[in-house]
Amino acid sequence: MEQVKVGVVGVGRMGQRHCRIFSNLRRAQLVGVCDALPELGEQVARQYGVPSYTRIDDVFKHVDAVILATPTPLHYELAMSCLAAGVHVLIEKPITETVAQAEALTRAAEASGLVVCVGHIERFNPTYLELKNILEDLTVLSVDVRRLGAYSHSTNDVDVVLDLMIHDIDLVSDLIRQEPTWIDAHGLSAFNGSVDHAIAHLIYEAGPLVTMTASRITEQKIRSIDVTAQEAYVEGDLLNKSIAVHRCTTAEYLLHIRRGVKYRQESLVERIYVPIFEPLFLELQHFVDCLADGKLPTVPARDGLKALRLAGDIRAAIHERLIMVKRPVAGVSERLAIPDSAMASRQESVSLSEA
Repeated sequence: MEQVKVGVVGVGRMGQRHCRIFSNLRRAQLVGVCDALPELGEQVARQYGVPSYTRIDDVFKHVDAVILATPTPLHYELAMSCLAAGVHVLIEKPITETVAQAEALTRAAEASGLVVCVGHIERFNPTYLELKNILEDLTVLSVDVRRLGAYSHSTNDVDVVLDLMIHDIDLVSDLIRQEPTWIDAHGLSAFNGSVDHAIAHLIYEAGPLVTMTASRITEQKIRSIDVTAQEAYVEGDLLNKSIAVHRCTTAEYLLHIRRGVKYRQESLVERIYVPIFEPLFLELQHFVDCLADGKLPTVPARDGLKALRLAGDIRAAIHERLIMVKRPVAGVSERLAIPDSAMASRQESVSLSEA
């Protein structure tokens, strides 16, 4: 496959970013766009000189692959239509609306032989890629991830776990490669009843300790992942593309005649070079390379399922906490006690579409 023909379905803010990159991507050709709003679809189509469609079935006749940048509730039905038509697909995160849909889609994707990728874009962030290389030689003890930003009315259809934290859920799953044995999570609502600020603590049988904070009520935009290891402390800035590695070089106790014993430590700080590449560009180039060269995708459907499943566990733990504080209690000790259900295994019945 010398030139991959691609159609973008859903040309809102994210879909237009896909169009921009595909219009200049090597080994790829943008051949059409599709949107339920004809005026928007035609506007974007004119910008890139391609046809506009309102039905995805009409797109299938002209493409090798489709990008699904539609609202999450449409992901499952549209992705299954792509597989039925023999069309490769990249689905923006989260993979589907519910875990049950994600399981069914993953089974269908793996049986189809087609390339199905999930758009967890931070996997292609150059800072994260360099961070993984650094951590290969370290004994990781704890991971602290923060994803903070200001409130936006355009994202109030889902809570902050599915809106922001799911990016870091996927990164943590990729780094640790095991299921957590215990989850404790808390959340609060600031605006419309949906959880806008959430903190999740994850414990793994063989370590490390993981803390994830996601907020859309802070005025400062932060995307950071900090790692404490036996050998070093690593600061990763996913937003500003920088990594600092702090290593202890000398530590000694000094005896002073008047001041007594004093402790002194000298540290070495390594500033790691991070290549400046747009993560979405790297993600889409990888998708095209998978089609053209037969490579395995970095983020297949099963990884999207894992991220959604863990997000469901965290959301269930948060809502269990919210329900618990509303119950009549006899005393403080009961109010602070963690119910058994908050530590139970994943609750498949939880609807991930609920705010």
